[in-house]
Amino acid sequence: QTFEKLLIANRGEIACRVIKTCKKMGIKTVAIYSDVDANAVHVKMADEAVCVGPAPTSKSYLNMDAIMEVIKETRAQAVSLNESICCSFMSSLSLQASEGVTFIGPDTHAIQAMGDKIESKLLAKNAKVNTIPGFDGVVKDADEAVRIAREIGYPVMIKASAGGGGKGMRIAWDDEETREGFRFSSQEAASSFGDDRLLIEKFIDNPRHIEIQVCIIIIIVLADKHGNALWLNERECSIQRRNQKVVEEAPSTFLDPETRRAMGEQAVALAKAVKYSSAGTVEFLVDSSKNFYFLEMNTRLQVEHPITECITGLDLVQEMIRVAKGYPLRHKQADIPIKGWAVECRVYAEDPYKSFGLPSIGRLSQYQEPLHLPSVRVDSGIQQGSDISIYYDPMISKLITYGSNRGEALKRMEEALDNYVIRGVAHNISLLREVIVHPRFVRGDISTKFLPEVYPDGFKGHELTDLERRELLASAASLYVAEQLRSQRFLGTQRIPIAKSKGSSWELSVRLGDGVYPVAVSKDGSSFSVEVDGMKLNVTSEWNLASPLLSVTIDGAQRTLQRLSRTASGDTSIQFLGTVYKIQILTKVAAELSKYMPEKAAEDTSSILRSPMPGAVVAVSVKPGDMVSEGQEICVIEAMKMQNSMIAAKTGKV
Repeated sequence: QTFEKLLIANRGEIACRVIKTCKKMGIKTVAIYSDVDANAVHVKMADEAVCVGPAPTSKSYLNMDAIMEVIKETRAQAVSLNESICCSFMSSLSLQASEGVTFIGPDTHAIQAMGDKIESKLLAKNAKVNTIPGFDGVVKDADEAVRIAREIGYPVMIKASAGGGGKGMRIAWDDEETREGFRFSSQEAASSFGDDRLLIEKFIDNPRHIEIQVCIIIIIVLADKHGNALWLNERECSIQRRNQKVVEEAPSTFLDPETRRAMGEQAVALAKAVKYSSAGTVEFLVDSSKNFYFLEMNTRLQVEHPITECITGLDLVQEMIRVAKGYPLRHKQADIPIKGWAVECRVYAEDPYKSFGLPSIGRLSQYQEPLHLPSVRVDSGIQQGSDISIYYDPMISKLITYGSNRGEALKRMEEALDNYVIRGVAHNISLLREVIVHPRFVRGDISTKFLPEVYPDGFKGHELTDLERRELLASAASLYVAEQLRSQRFLGTQRIPIAKSKGSSWELSVRLGDGVYPVAVSKDGSSFSVEVDGMKLNVTSEWNLASPLLSVTIDGAQRTLQRLSRTASGDTSIQFLGTVYKIQILTKVAAELSKYMPEKAAEDTSSILRSPMPGAVVAVSVKPGDMVSEGQEICVIEAMKMQNSMIAAKTGKV
C-alpha cells in the first residue's frame, strides 16, 4: 500500500527525479509551476500541473498559501516540499493531524533544528559530534562581526543561519572583508531564505568536503517500535567554486574504513538526537590529518544523491516515500556495500572563464544528452528549446558516470563530456573536463581550494600540447575539405558533371590563436592524409556533417569533435577536448589576399562598467557627477540569487 497522489512543490531536475520514482511506484503526481515554467519538463511529466504565481520564487515556488490551495484542490495525499517552506507549511496546515496529508521527509522539529545552522551546531555539540570553533549565536551587525572575527582569529567564514547552496556565505581574511561579507551575506540570506541571521566560525584552511548520507528510520507515530538508522557511506564534494559544489564522487579517495565508520556513527548519532526520519546528509569538513568537523545537516534529497544510489543500489526517493508511509527500513548496516565508483559533474549554464562560472541565460537551441554511452546517467529538468532564465539556479543537469573502479568512472565521464551537446548558452563543460583529467585530481590530491590553486590566474581552457595542436589542425582541415566536397554534389551527383575536378589535394592556411599554419590535405578514399608541421597524420571519419557530434580517428586515436559554428569567411568554432577553439581556414590564395582586408578596431571599454552577467540591479552606490577611485563599488548585481559587487576599473567621474 502506498499513496495515490503526491504533490511536488519543487522544479527542475529534482522534481523530474521524484516523478520518475512515483511512476515506478504507481503514484500519481501533481506539479506546481511559475508562469515562466509553463512549458517546463517537470510540468509535462506530471499527471497534473497547476500554476502558483509569477517567476520570482517568493511568489510561486515559495508561495505557501498558493501551494496549500493546490493541495486541497487536487486532494494530494502526500507532499514533497521545498525545504525553505516546509516548516511554516507543516505547522500552519498541521499536515499529519488535521488534513491527512503526509510530508515526504523529516518532521517539523528536525527540519527547524537542522535547517538553522546556529541551532544545529548546538545540537551537534550535545550529541558529541565534532564541531568547528566559532561563535554560536546570532551576529547583530558589522561591528560585532569584526569583534567576533578578531576573537576567533582570521580567516573566518560568515554564513547565513538558514542558508545552503553557497548562498549567504563569505570568507573574510581581515576587518574590511568581514564588514563587506556581513553586508552581502545578510542581503543574500534575506533574498534567498527570508532570514538574514548570520553566524561566524573559523575557516578551516585547505579542507575536504565530505558528506555522509544518512537514512534514518524513526517513524514519528511508531517511534518506540522502530528507530532504525543507517549511514550510506560518503561522498567527496571538495571541488567547489564560490562554496558551491562542481564535481562530486563516491566513495572518497581520502577516507580509510576507520574514519568512514567514525564519521558514519557521528552522523547517525546526530540524526537520532533530532529524531530524524527520512533521507538526509550530514556534512563534515576534514583536514589533512583526517580530523573531521560537523558543517551542517541537510534535511532534503541533495543534488548529488545519484552517486550514492550508484554505489549502494538504493533508490533514495523510494526509501523516503516508504518511510513517510510508515514502513520500516528494509536494510541493515551490514547490507550497505560500496559497489564500484561513481562521479557526478554539475553541468551549469555558466561561463567558466569568468570567476570559474558566471551565469549565462538563453534558449537551448540544440540539446543532446550522452545517454548512448554505457554507465551514464543524466538527471535534468530541461530539453531542447528550454529557456535558462535569471530567476532560478543555472544548472542544466547532473551528469553521472559509474565504473567498477575510479579510473573507469573518470574515463567514462571524460567520454560523456565530449559527447554532451549544449548549444544556445555558455556552459562549463570545458572546466569539468579539465578537472577530471588533471593529474592532481586523478591521484586524489584535492581540497576545496583546488580550483584557485590549479588555476591561480583563472581558468583559461585546455592548453594544447604539440601533438594535440596538430590533431586539431588536421581535423579542422579535413572537416573543411569534406564540406567543400559535399558542396560540389547534389543528390549524390556532381552539380555540373562536365566541370573539371580540382583534384584530390588542397593547400590551406589555418589560423589558431596567434599562429598561422600551412596545412596540406590529400584525399585517399574516406580518409585524409594531412601534413602539419612537416608531419603526416591520417584522419578518418564517416564525415556526417549533419550530426552535432563528429567521431574522428587520427592515427588510430579516437576523438569526438563538435563544430559549433562556421562562416563564409572561413571562421569556425570547434569543441575539442572540451574547450572551444576559434579557427580560421582559408585556401592559400585567400590567405594571401586576406592581408588587404581592413581590421575592425576594438571597442574602448576602459570608461565603461559593463556587467559580466545578466541580472537585476539591486543597489547603485554612485550618481552622475561623483568622483570614484579604482576599485570603488559602483553597483550591486543580483543574478540567480547571488549578489555581486561591480567596481570601477579606473579613477574618474561618473
